[in-house]
Amino acid sequence: MAFLDNIFGLIDMRSFSSVWFWIVLALYWSSASQTILGAPYDLIVRARRGDNPQNAQDLQDLVAIHVRRKLSLMRRVGHWIVAFSAAGLTTIGVLAVVYRLEFAQAVMLILTPMTIVRLLALRLAFRIEREHMEGGRLSRALLTHRLWIQVLGVISIFVTAVWGMLLVMSRSALGF
Repeated sequence: MAFLDNIFGLIDMRSFSSVWFWIVLALYWSSASQTILGAPYDLIVRARRGDNPQNAQDLQDLVAIHVRRKLSLMRRVGHWIVAFSAAGLTTIGVLAVVYRLEFAQAVMLILTPMTIVRLLALRLAFRIEREHMEGGRLSRALLTHRLWIQVLGVISIFVTAVWGMLLVMSRSALGF
C-alpha cells in the first residue's frame, strides 16, 4: 500500500496544480507542431525555400512513407481504432463531467484536442494521396496544417489553463 501511496504522491491526482501536467501539456503541443506527417518543420521550410532540390525530394519521400503507413493502418483496422477511441473518450468524458474527477478532466482536456489533431492529420493524408501533392503545393499544405495545429494548441492551452485555474481557485475557496 505504501508503494501506491508513493506513486500517487508523485503523480498527484490533482492534475491542474501539478507541474507534471503542465510539462506534459507543453511537450505534447510542442511536438505536435514540430513534426507534420513525419516531416520536421525545418525540412518543410528548406524544401519550400528551394535552395537544394534534395530537400524537396527528401520531404516528398518522408511524407509519402508516413501517408502510406497511416492510410494503410486506417484501411485495415480504422474501424477498430475509431471504436476504441470513441469508447475511451466517452468513458473519460463521463468521469470528467458526471463524476467530476479532476484527473479525468485533465486527461479529457489533453485527449480531446489530441484526437482532433490526429483527425486533421488523417484528413491531410487522404488529401495528399487523392491530389498527388508534391513540391510547393505539398509544402504549403503541410505548413497550413501546422498553422491550424498551433491555433488549436493555443486555444487548448488557454481553455485548459482557465479551467484549471477556476478549479484550483474553487478548491482553495472551499478549503480543500
